[in-house]
Amino acid sequence: MGKIVFYEEKNFQGHSHECSSDCPDLHCYFRRCNSIRVESGCWVLYERPNYKGYQFILNQGEYPDYQQWMGFSDSIRSCRCITNVYGNAYKIRIYERPDFGGQMAEYRDDCSSVHEALKFHDFNSCVVMDGAWAFYEQPNYRGRQYFLEKGEYRNYRDWGANSSSVGSFRRTSGMYRIRIYENPDFQGQVTELNEDCPSVYERFRRGEVPSCNVMNGAWVFYEYPNYRGRQYLLERGEYHRCTEWNTTHPTVGSFRRVQDIL
Repeated sequence: MGKIVFYEEKNFQGHSHECSSDCPDLHCYFRRCNSIRVESGCWVLYERPNYKGYQFILNQGEYPDYQQWMGFSDSIRSCRCITNVYGNAYKIRIYERPDFGGQMAEYRDDCSSVHEALKFHDFNSCVVMDGAWAFYEQPNYRGRQYFLEKGEYRNYRDWGANSSSVGSFRRTSGMYRIRIYENPDFQGQVTELNEDCPSVYERFRRGEVPSCNVMNGAWVFYEYPNYRGRQYLLERGEYHRCTEWNTTHPTVGSFRRVQDIL
């Protein structure tokens, strides 16, 4: 869990309050908030109690005045810490044959060359026991990539490959996937992204996100391009329409990954 310190005055002066867990009502701890020090974790601050109002996403660092977190005033009334999306443990079991047959190797670390590390060089099935992993077609994490989450994969087709050949694999704590839809309720044209988008209009030729599906990671939608304006945190899940991320209009100027939550 993270740690955040709120100060009533600018430049970390005046009365302070330290917080290490979610808090639906901060009003009883301080009257106003003009500076913040995030000592660990990633936090979402809200303008009103019970996680309502404008949202501000803060990573580890110092914020000497509210303009530094793009605030509109010194009002911060609730907060919560973004939990680890992927977890800290990693474990995968790799099998020589389909349906978990033949030789088995268990890994908790990255493998840059399957040919050098294992007696068998084809992966025909596997079990991801903890964490998220990426398989690569070639050694040293090159070539086609396949993302594997926790679960059983009885043959290589289960992770989307056309053959059992894997050149390398590694843990991934930074895999992000979001699907943007043209219309509400996941209708119309769909685009899947795994990178930041500084301008929704330039990318999609429209300035709206009527619905979306956050498949991996946590993302922030911004009211204006280049990550400015009101912010909305979206964690893993389906968002049938814009009201489900607490806005009344689907206008989105930009969006990006929350990368400092591990």
